[in-house]
Parts: sequence; structure tokens; C-alpha cells
Amino acid sequence: MKQTPPLSETAPPWADGATPRTAFVQGLAIAMTTPGIVLFLTAIGFGTLVRDAGLGLGHAVFLSAVMYALPAQVMVVDQLQRGAAFAAIALAVTLTAVRLLPMTVSLLPYLGLRRVSWPKQVLAVHTIAVTAFVEGHRRLPLVPEHLRLAHFYGLGLGMMVATSGGAMTGYLAAARVSIPLQVALLFMTPVYFMLSTILGATHRRDWLALVLGGALAPLVYRVAPGIDLLVAGVVGGTLAYLGGRTSR
Repeated sequence: MKQTPPLSETAPPWADGATPRTAFVQGLAIAMTTPGIVLFLTAIGFGTLVRDAGLGLGHAVFLSAVMYALPAQVMVVDQLQRGAAFAAIALAVTLTAVRLLPMTVSLLPYLGLRRVSWPKQVLAVHTIAVTAFVEGHRRLPLVPEHLRLAHFYGLGLGMMVATSGGAMTGYLAAARVSIPLQVALLFMTPVYFMLSTILGATHRRDWLALVLGGALAPLVYRVAPGIDLLVAGVVGGTLAYLGGRTSR
């Protein structure tokens, strides 16, 4: 009989004797709370943007589920509206997606993907976006190792459903949502990410990275507006890391 690994003292209460199915359901439940609500409201703004651009409801839901990255989705809709070439759109989306690579790499060790098939690996990696990254880093270290992948599936898929549902809602209610409200809704995800990052800052170098990145972002935007967040994040994080090593 296979034994269940012992729980750590900080493991969530539901993990005691839990199966992967239970971990998945718990992930879904978490995704329907604050993270899912924020994504739902943000996606409403995206849905109204899609309708204003003259695209269909299917485009709003498809982009939300398949691309699953709001900046890239907004860029695609904007560029299609402007009549840009598909090659240019693909290049622009690729540049915006680069920021997700370090998030994915840092989260992979918690998922134990070496023991699963490649379709399951692709599904897990596909659901790694800003909000899933934040919640994954907060929760996965506390979950027993054999339950982490299933738990993250629940988190990621639940957030994807919330995003697609919000896009559908925004598209259908576009006539009743004003432009300022659309912009405010689209801004909710970066605000949530920033607040979650501040909440998770535990070391001096974490705060230093936040301060340096925030200070550099307006300056870099004047020089390279297309990759300003990427450059500010890399430079600010690197300086914070080097500063942390020097202080030790």
C-alpha cells in the first residue's frame, strides 16, 4: 500500500490525507476567490475592447483562453484594428511574452514535471501567467510535493475560466461600459500583481528590487517604450541581487 508523505507543519488543512483530485478542487476554489475576481473584472475591459475593435465574441474568448496574457491580447486586438501585418503582430506578442519566461522557470521546480507526459507539461506551463505565478509562489511551497501539480492545475484552469468568462461578459455588455471604466478594469491586474509582490517581499533585496524597478521604469520608457518593463525589471532585479550579495 502506497504511503502518503508526511505533511509539513505549514501545510494547508485540506492537504491531510488529500488525493490529487482534492488538491485540484481546492485549486479551483482558490481561483474563484480574489485572484479569479480580479481577472474576471480585468477581462471585462478586454471584452469591451474586442467589441469596439469590430471583432467577434469568439475572438474575445479564444484570445483569453489560448493566449492567456492580457498585454499580448490587447496588443493583438490593437494591431489587428490598425491593419498591421501578422508577422509584425507575432513579433510584438513574442516580445511581450518574454517577461513570462523567468516566471515559468522559477515556478517549474515546484511542479515536478519530469514525471508527467509532455501534454500535461504543456498544459501546466500554459497556465503560468502573472496572477498564477504570484499565487503559485505563495501556495505551492506549502502543499505536499505529490499534490502540487494537481493543485496548480486547479489554480490555472480556474483562472483561465474566470478570464474567459470576464471577456465574454465584457463583450456582451460593451454598450454599457464607458471608456474610462474599461481602462480602469484593464489596470486591475498590474495593480493586483504589484500589491501581491509587496505582500510577498520578505528580504531587503526584495524591497530594493521593487524600488529600483519602479524608479527605472519611467526613465526606460522614454528610451525603449516597447521593452521598458522588461529592461527595468531585469536591471532593477540584478542590481538588487548584487546589492544583497554585497551586504552579506
